[in-house]
Amino acid sequence: MYRKNVINFIDLFAGAGGLSEGFMQCRYNPIAHVEMNTYAADTLKTRSCYYYLKKMKKLDIYINYLLGNISKQELYNLVPSQVLETVINTEISDKTYKTIFERIDHIMEEGGVVEVDLIIGGPPCQAYSLVGRASAPGKMIDDPRNDLYIQYARFLHKYKPKMFVFENVPGMLTAKQGLMWKRIQQRLRTVGYEIESKEINANDFGVLQRRKRIIIIGWRKDLNLYYPKFVKRRYNAVVNDLFSDLPPLQPGETNNNYLFGPINDYLSRFGIRNENDILTDHQTRKLREQDRKIYRMAIEMWNDGHKRLNYNDLPQDLRFHKNTTSFLDRFKVVEGDMGYSHTMLAHISKDGHYYIHPDVNQCRSLSVREAARIQSFPDNYYFEGPRTAKFVQIGNAVPPLMAKGIAETIKKMLLMAEPRKE
Repeated sequence: MYRKNVINFIDLFAGAGGLSEGFMQCRYNPIAHVEMNTYAADTLKTRSCYYYLKKMKKLDIYINYLLGNISKQELYNLVPSQVLETVINTEISDKTYKTIFERIDHIMEEGGVVEVDLIIGGPPCQAYSLVGRASAPGKMIDDPRNDLYIQYARFLHKYKPKMFVFENVPGMLTAKQGLMWKRIQQRLRTVGYEIESKEINANDFGVLQRRKRIIIIGWRKDLNLYYPKFVKRRYNAVVNDLFSDLPPLQPGETNNNYLFGPINDYLSRFGIRNENDILTDHQTRKLREQDRKIYRMAIEMWNDGHKRLNYNDLPQDLRFHKNTTSFLDRFKVVEGDMGYSHTMLAHISKDGHYYIHPDVNQCRSLSVREAARIQSFPDNYYFEGPRTAKFVQIGNAVPPLMAKGIAETIKKMLLMAEPRKE
């Protein structure tokens, strides 16, 4: 049923739903999430179940799932099929976009949604990433992901939302010597939008992480809209505040029991943990004894005046890589006593060397839940798939807290949007 003052949105290249989460926390209504990765799509389905059950005051069903008392399929069977059908587990391509349109049109018709107010999302960023271009020189030039903005523009042309939010890495502006950015601007303007882009830092939205991203915002040319001014939400907290209520772990351990005591102010104020939450995914990978010796050195150096370990400083018996000229900071401790960590990337799925826990007594890499907290995901957000897939989803995600700041800022603009006066 159509509801006044509800903002309806579509999330493209949705990943695990970090961007969507921020908008849903601001009571935006998701029409559809489109995501090609099956694990991420299942995460989106599970999150859709959470929101439905919360609305119906049946969160005990979701809690039973987190506790392992019911299976994923049993959870899905306990919500209407329309809830799960909002997640479209399909690659967006020349071959599939028309079918995706048909599915979205059906969802809108069934739900009584008469218009799309907003489209959010950003194509996979690896093809624009400076890190990706450095590690695979030449290979990124013809990467088909470079042209996914064309698919994004097709959805804008079809649904004509009032605004769109397009998120990507800063390297997008310099890919192909800036030619890619020129093409993106031209295509988005051609389908009827004014656009502007700015580099923003997740830390300015209360996220305890330095994560710079390009946020392109577009608005229909016939509307009197503009690029919003985001309010900074810095908070007097350090990264260790994200870890303080989590039980210590040794490599390879799992412990999903919160430590006894009150929830600290940061976790509570920013909705990372609530009173009735169930801890999940506080699990960490196993570690070779040689790597653990390196971790200990790295932690002790960091805790002694914030010194960083250089790979060439390691004793010869702990060097296992022939490359001694680049990526010399491949062992990096998370900045526990600072107001932000370095950027969380999907590389954490390959190994934990770049995300070492700052506690020397634990001497391990981050757990899945710790990584999720650095990204500002609430503890009631459950990631589907094996541990490696969970790390990929978390590392690729937009921090929900940053997304929420964007959503709050543009909400009034969308509700008050009027035709431009000539």
